[in-house]
Amino acid sequence: MTTLAGRRSPFAEELVGSAANGQRPTAYDLEQIRRDFPILHRTIRGGKKLVYLDNAATTQKPQVVIDRLVRFYTQENSNVHRGVHYLSEVATAAYESARTTVKRFVNARDEKEIVFTRGTTESINLVTSSWGRRNVRAGDEVLITAIEHHSNIVPWQILCDETGATLRVAPVNDAGELIIEEYAKLLTPETKIVAFGHASNALGTINPIKRMISMAHANRSIVLIDGAQGVPHVTIDVQDLDCDFYAFSGHKVYGPTGIGVLYGKQALLDAMPPYQGGGDMILSVSFEKTTYNALPYKFEAGTPDIAGVIGLAAALDYVSSVGLTNIAAHEQDLLHYATSRLQEIKGLRIIGTAAEKASVISFTLEGVHPHDIGTILDQDGIAIRTGHHCAQPLMMRFNVPATGRASFALYNTREEADALVAGLHKVVEVFRG
Repeated sequence: MTTLAGRRSPFAEELVGSAANGQRPTAYDLEQIRRDFPILHRTIRGGKKLVYLDNAATTQKPQVVIDRLVRFYTQENSNVHRGVHYLSEVATAAYESARTTVKRFVNARDEKEIVFTRGTTESINLVTSSWGRRNVRAGDEVLITAIEHHSNIVPWQILCDETGATLRVAPVNDAGELIIEEYAKLLTPETKIVAFGHASNALGTINPIKRMISMAHANRSIVLIDGAQGVPHVTIDVQDLDCDFYAFSGHKVYGPTGIGVLYGKQALLDAMPPYQGGGDMILSVSFEKTTYNALPYKFEAGTPDIAGVIGLAAALDYVSSVGLTNIAAHEQDLLHYATSRLQEIKGLRIIGTAAEKASVISFTLEGVHPHDIGTILDQDGIAIRTGHHCAQPLMMRFNVPATGRASFALYNTREEADALVAGLHKVVEVFRG
C-alpha cells in the first residue's frame, strides 16, 4: 500500500492484505459486530443516524460489557479482599480473575506486574511519582517525543521541576514520524528514563517502539510506553517488547471509563515506594510504623473500581474473540479508504502522513475553523473530535491551532467514511458557497 508520504509500509501491507487491492478484508462479520454495540443503532439530531468517528477519545461499549457491569451490580456487588461472606468472595474472585485476563492480554509474566489505576494518565503519574522521585536527580534527563499527549508531558515536567532534571524532546519530521537519528543523539549517559506513546492520538503515527526500547536499554535507560492508543489497534506483548512500564486505559479498548492498567516489571515495582496511602495497600499499621502490602496491592490504595475492572476484562475478552489481527486489518482498510476519499476534497490537508499509522486521520480545511467543521457535521449525526487533542506542542510543530480528527474502530464502515466525506462537502458549500 502506497502511503501519503509516498512510501510503502510493511506493517500496513501485512495487516490490510486484500484491502490494498480495493477489496475489504474477508472473514470479518462487521454486521454482527455492529449489532453487538447498542448505541450504534440510535438516532440523534432529529432522527439522524449516528456516525461515531471519535474513537480515539473513547470507544463505545459492546453489550457483553454492559451486561457484565449490570450483573456485577445486581448479583455480586461487594467490596473485595476484606470480607469472608459470600458476595465478597464472589466479587474478589471476579476482580482477581480480571487481573489474570489483563496479564494474558498483554503477556505479562505474572499477575503481580498488573496494577489497576484510573487510566493511562494515573498510570504515568504513578511512575513519575514513585519511580521518578526515587531515581531521578538534578543533572538527569527525561526523554520524550514531540508527538506526546499532555498526559505524557506534564507529569515529567512536574518531576523535572521538583528534581532539577531536564526534559528532552525527540523531534518528528513533516510526516509526523520520529526522527530516529535525533532520538539516538538524545540518548546520553544522563538519560534516566525514556517515555513515549505507542501511537499518537492526534496523528495516528505508530512509533517503532521495539527499536526505540532496544536503543534506550542499550543506553541503560528505563522505558515507559503510553499505550492508550496502541492497545485498541495492535497485539501487545510486553515480554517481547521488553518495556519496563506499559500504561493503557479501559475506555479506549471498549471497556468502562475510569479504569486503567499499569504493567511494570516486577523488580522495578518491588523497589518502588507506594503511590498513595490508605486501605488495602497495607499489611499492618501502627502509629509508629506501617508495613506495606505485596505487589500489586501496594499500589492499589482504597476501594478500587471493582465494576470497572470486571468490565475491562469483559472488553478484553470481546476484543480477543474478534481477534486483534482481524481488527487491525479492518481498521487499516478503513484508514486507506477514508484517506483516499478525503483527498478528493479541495482545500483539505491531512496532518500526519506517517508510513505506519493507526486508524486516525487528523485534518484541516482551508478557511474553516475545525470547531465549525465539527458543529456542522454534528447536525448530520457525525461525531468527530476537534481541537488540539491534548497535544498542543504537536499542533505548534505543524503550525496549526487545531485539527478535525476522525478515528475509526472495529465497528466502523466504509459507508460511514462516505458520510464523513459528504458532510465535509456540505461544510465546504456552507463556507465557500
